[in-house]
Amino acid sequence: MAFLPICKEDMKKRGWDELDFVFVCGDAYVDHPSFGHAIISRIIEDYGFRIGIIPQPDWRDSKSITVLGRPRIAFLVSAGNLDSMVAHYTSFKKPRTQDYYSPGMKMGKRPNRATIVYCNLIRKEYGDIPIIIGGIEASLRRFAHYDYWSDKVRASILIDSSADLLIYGMGEKPLFEILPRLKKGENIKEIRDVQGTCYVAKDIQHLEGKDYIIIDSYEKVKEDKVAYARAFAIQYREQNPYTGKIIVQPHKNLYVVQNPPAKPLTVEEMDYVYSLPYERNYHPIYEKEGGIKALEEVKFSIVSHRGCFGGCNFCALHFHQGRIIQKRSHKSILEEVKKLTKFPDFKGYIHDVGGPTANFRNPACSLQLERGACKNRQCLFPQPCKNLEVDHSEYFELLEKIRKIKGVKKVFIRSGIRYDYLLLDKNYRKFLEKLCMHHISGQLKIAPEHISNNVLKYMGKPPKEVYEKFVKEYFETNKRLNKKQYIIPYLMSGHPGTKLEDAIELAVFLKRNGFVPEQVQDFYPTPGTVSTTMYYTELDPFTLEKVYVPKTLKEKMMQRALLHFHNPKNYDLVYEALKIAKREDLIGYGKDHLIPPKPKDGGNKSVSKDNRRKKNSAGNKK
Repeated sequence: MAFLPICKEDMKKRGWDELDFVFVCGDAYVDHPSFGHAIISRIIEDYGFRIGIIPQPDWRDSKSITVLGRPRIAFLVSAGNLDSMVAHYTSFKKPRTQDYYSPGMKMGKRPNRATIVYCNLIRKEYGDIPIIIGGIEASLRRFAHYDYWSDKVRASILIDSSADLLIYGMGEKPLFEILPRLKKGENIKEIRDVQGTCYVAKDIQHLEGKDYIIIDSYEKVKEDKVAYARAFAIQYREQNPYTGKIIVQPHKNLYVVQNPPAKPLTVEEMDYVYSLPYERNYHPIYEKEGGIKALEEVKFSIVSHRGCFGGCNFCALHFHQGRIIQKRSHKSILEEVKKLTKFPDFKGYIHDVGGPTANFRNPACSLQLERGACKNRQCLFPQPCKNLEVDHSEYFELLEKIRKIKGVKKVFIRSGIRYDYLLLDKNYRKFLEKLCMHHISGQLKIAPEHISNNVLKYMGKPPKEVYEKFVKEYFETNKRLNKKQYIIPYLMSGHPGTKLEDAIELAVFLKRNGFVPEQVQDFYPTPGTVSTTMYYTELDPFTLEKVYVPKTLKEKMMQRALLHFHNPKNYDLVYEALKIAKREDLIGYGKDHLIPPKPKDGGNKSVSKDNRRKKNSAGNKK
């Protein structure tokens, strides 16, 4: 095993004077299967092609894109594991100070809108050479999309990047079809029929006789929010690899064409992907700069499956990994764990075994394997589907097998569980007991996101009563086991549909339960989600009903401040929010008050004794 070439000297060591592909990536080079560039490049290598990587080229100098020479077949371009704009800015559009995917967490190693910038550099140096783009940044921008950072609708990234092909989703399945065809001499510019890909066409005569839908043009959706919402609804409903139609969106005198999503990987294909000869480390060139922080959490974690049928409206997984679960075999996972135990820095702890949702290990129902996920309904929301198959036995059997491997001390679950799904299992108390006994490091991460049923409705999350039931069961289980373990709930402020009174309801809930949240984020409108469409259009894309959206910076700051009402720095914002909402009943010194009165009202601005709480992520009442 060896790292793939990143310079001409590396090519010479392999006896290569030319590469077939050059992969340009916005992340540092980490040869680990949790990093998209590693998986894609190792597959291409395994198919017999010569490939090298240019990680984080200097976008100020187009010559940085030439360090490996002109590839024989094509350039591959990805912004990295994260959208470059999300990597650079907070939800309040403030610049971040650290980049976990760059050496030493230094900022400035990649440009804004990295995919477009890299493609433009390639075009400047190599003209009409074929370019394939992929990764989450490209995947979620394949159609005309709302761009939060510029507050406008942008064209498909295929137009702005001038790329020849866009592989959306996880990418492996399209590659399994594309690579053999390239070996036979086909031109990338002529490959237009692969599921999981998009391309630009001058006309759509070649689609005659095929099942396709034309949605409103870029020009139309840019000016008309109703048209935008309708176009998004069609895109969303056609994300089915078995029944989805080809979607066409005009862009001036061109057409962006999306083929239906790629079919899910089989167990054998998933096993193949994770069996490739990864170095499982960052490239040695980063050692002197402090390494790559993003590797730390995943180095001793296991991806057991992909996909999520949870249907959260703010999550882009529907548009990227899809709703159909794709899993690895027990044998494949156990072999990977055994490899990890041989690493000199392995301390006996597997940090995680899971996927987007840890306990979604199997498809929601057997029908999905034949027809895909349902077009007009979710598996869990607003009520669990009658066809939902709930059984955690296979997942916990896997965890038990891992625990028995020599050298493994503990197996944690950190990718989070869907507590509503767990409670649907007829044996949920049995599995909750196993979870608490063996797989929690003192704190369990779950994501209720909010506590107002009005907000949860817009999020696509279960009602607060389900969360309260789980919390009760969780603490009762810990009590039976004589354990003192806690819950860390992820919470979100400012989501579409959230009014000030909803934010206050959440603050009151936190006060009554004596909980000071640590995991809090403001809603971040990223391309490809239902919630972002609601944010931009102020409409539900499926019903076209009006949705209230907190858009002003002041209101978003007030909603965020209410989550930490106990913090003296938030006093003025919380006070103003309570006044606006006419909830002065929550101002005072009693145990049910959020903040004390202002000095002019006979109080002082410091937080009352009752409201002062030691910051403790595990401050839940049992």
